[in-house]
Amino acid sequence: MPTTIWADTTWIQAILMGILEGATEFIPVSSTGHLILLGELIGFKGPPGRVFEVAIQFGAILAVCLLYFKRLLTQVIGLKDDPGARNFALGLLVAFLPAVVIGVLAHGYIKAVLFSPWVVAISLIVGGVAILVIEAIRPVPTQFTAERFPLPMCFAIGCCQVLAMIPGVSRSGATIMGALMLGANRKSAAEFSFFLAIPTMLGATVYDLYKNRHGLDESGLVLIAIGFVFAFLSALMVVRALVTWVGHHGFTPFAWYRIAAGALAALVLSLR
Repeated sequence: MPTTIWADTTWIQAILMGILEGATEFIPVSSTGHLILLGELIGFKGPPGRVFEVAIQFGAILAVCLLYFKRLLTQVIGLKDDPGARNFALGLLVAFLPAVVIGVLAHGYIKAVLFSPWVVAISLIVGGVAILVIEAIRPVPTQFTAERFPLPMCFAIGCCQVLAMIPGVSRSGATIMGALMLGANRKSAAEFSFFLAIPTMLGATVYDLYKNRHGLDESGLVLIAIGFVFAFLSALMVVRALVTWVGHHGFTPFAWYRIAAGALAALVLSLR
């Protein structure tokens, strides 16, 4: 193993990035946006192509797989005989497809142009305002179980997820807010966002690793592994607490946080 990882603080930076990823992946504040801002602040230089920021997100997704293992296993077992389980699997597939199409077509542009601290700062503010508006005007819920969302609703949520390819928008924020506007209650909206993250982030991780395979060396893979593990551990502590929190407090506190964080980031960037 190259000694350069352990000769400086890069591995500590990878730990901090992993903890931040797990803490922010499932709340509507944009984990990618926060990773870009933290990386800029601490001078983190990971593997090329922003593959580090994408790959460690799957560590957080594995936390969801563990925490919701029984529910997910029930759906898998029921695929043979349970129409509801098949509808749920199809719903996730339908919701996943828009991200696949747009991600493949716009992958290069997104990484080259949109992964910018200024884009993140502006997106944080705009997204915060959007959450305040949606919390104020969302319809009375008619959907209360994530596994039973209708297919057209799943597809619409998947289209909302495409917005999260802009760093700072938040994948969880876009899908949860979209689900709320389509009639889901807060709990089921958050849980469907969790479930949709599994194929989405698995696909994004595999695709990014493949696209950047020639630029990855042993030290880069070690950094990814470190971030991956700490993202997993951090997310384990956040996911259950989030569902309880939003059931009592809603998403408005996250909106004000986004606006404050975006404004602070813009101020810091303008002074540099």
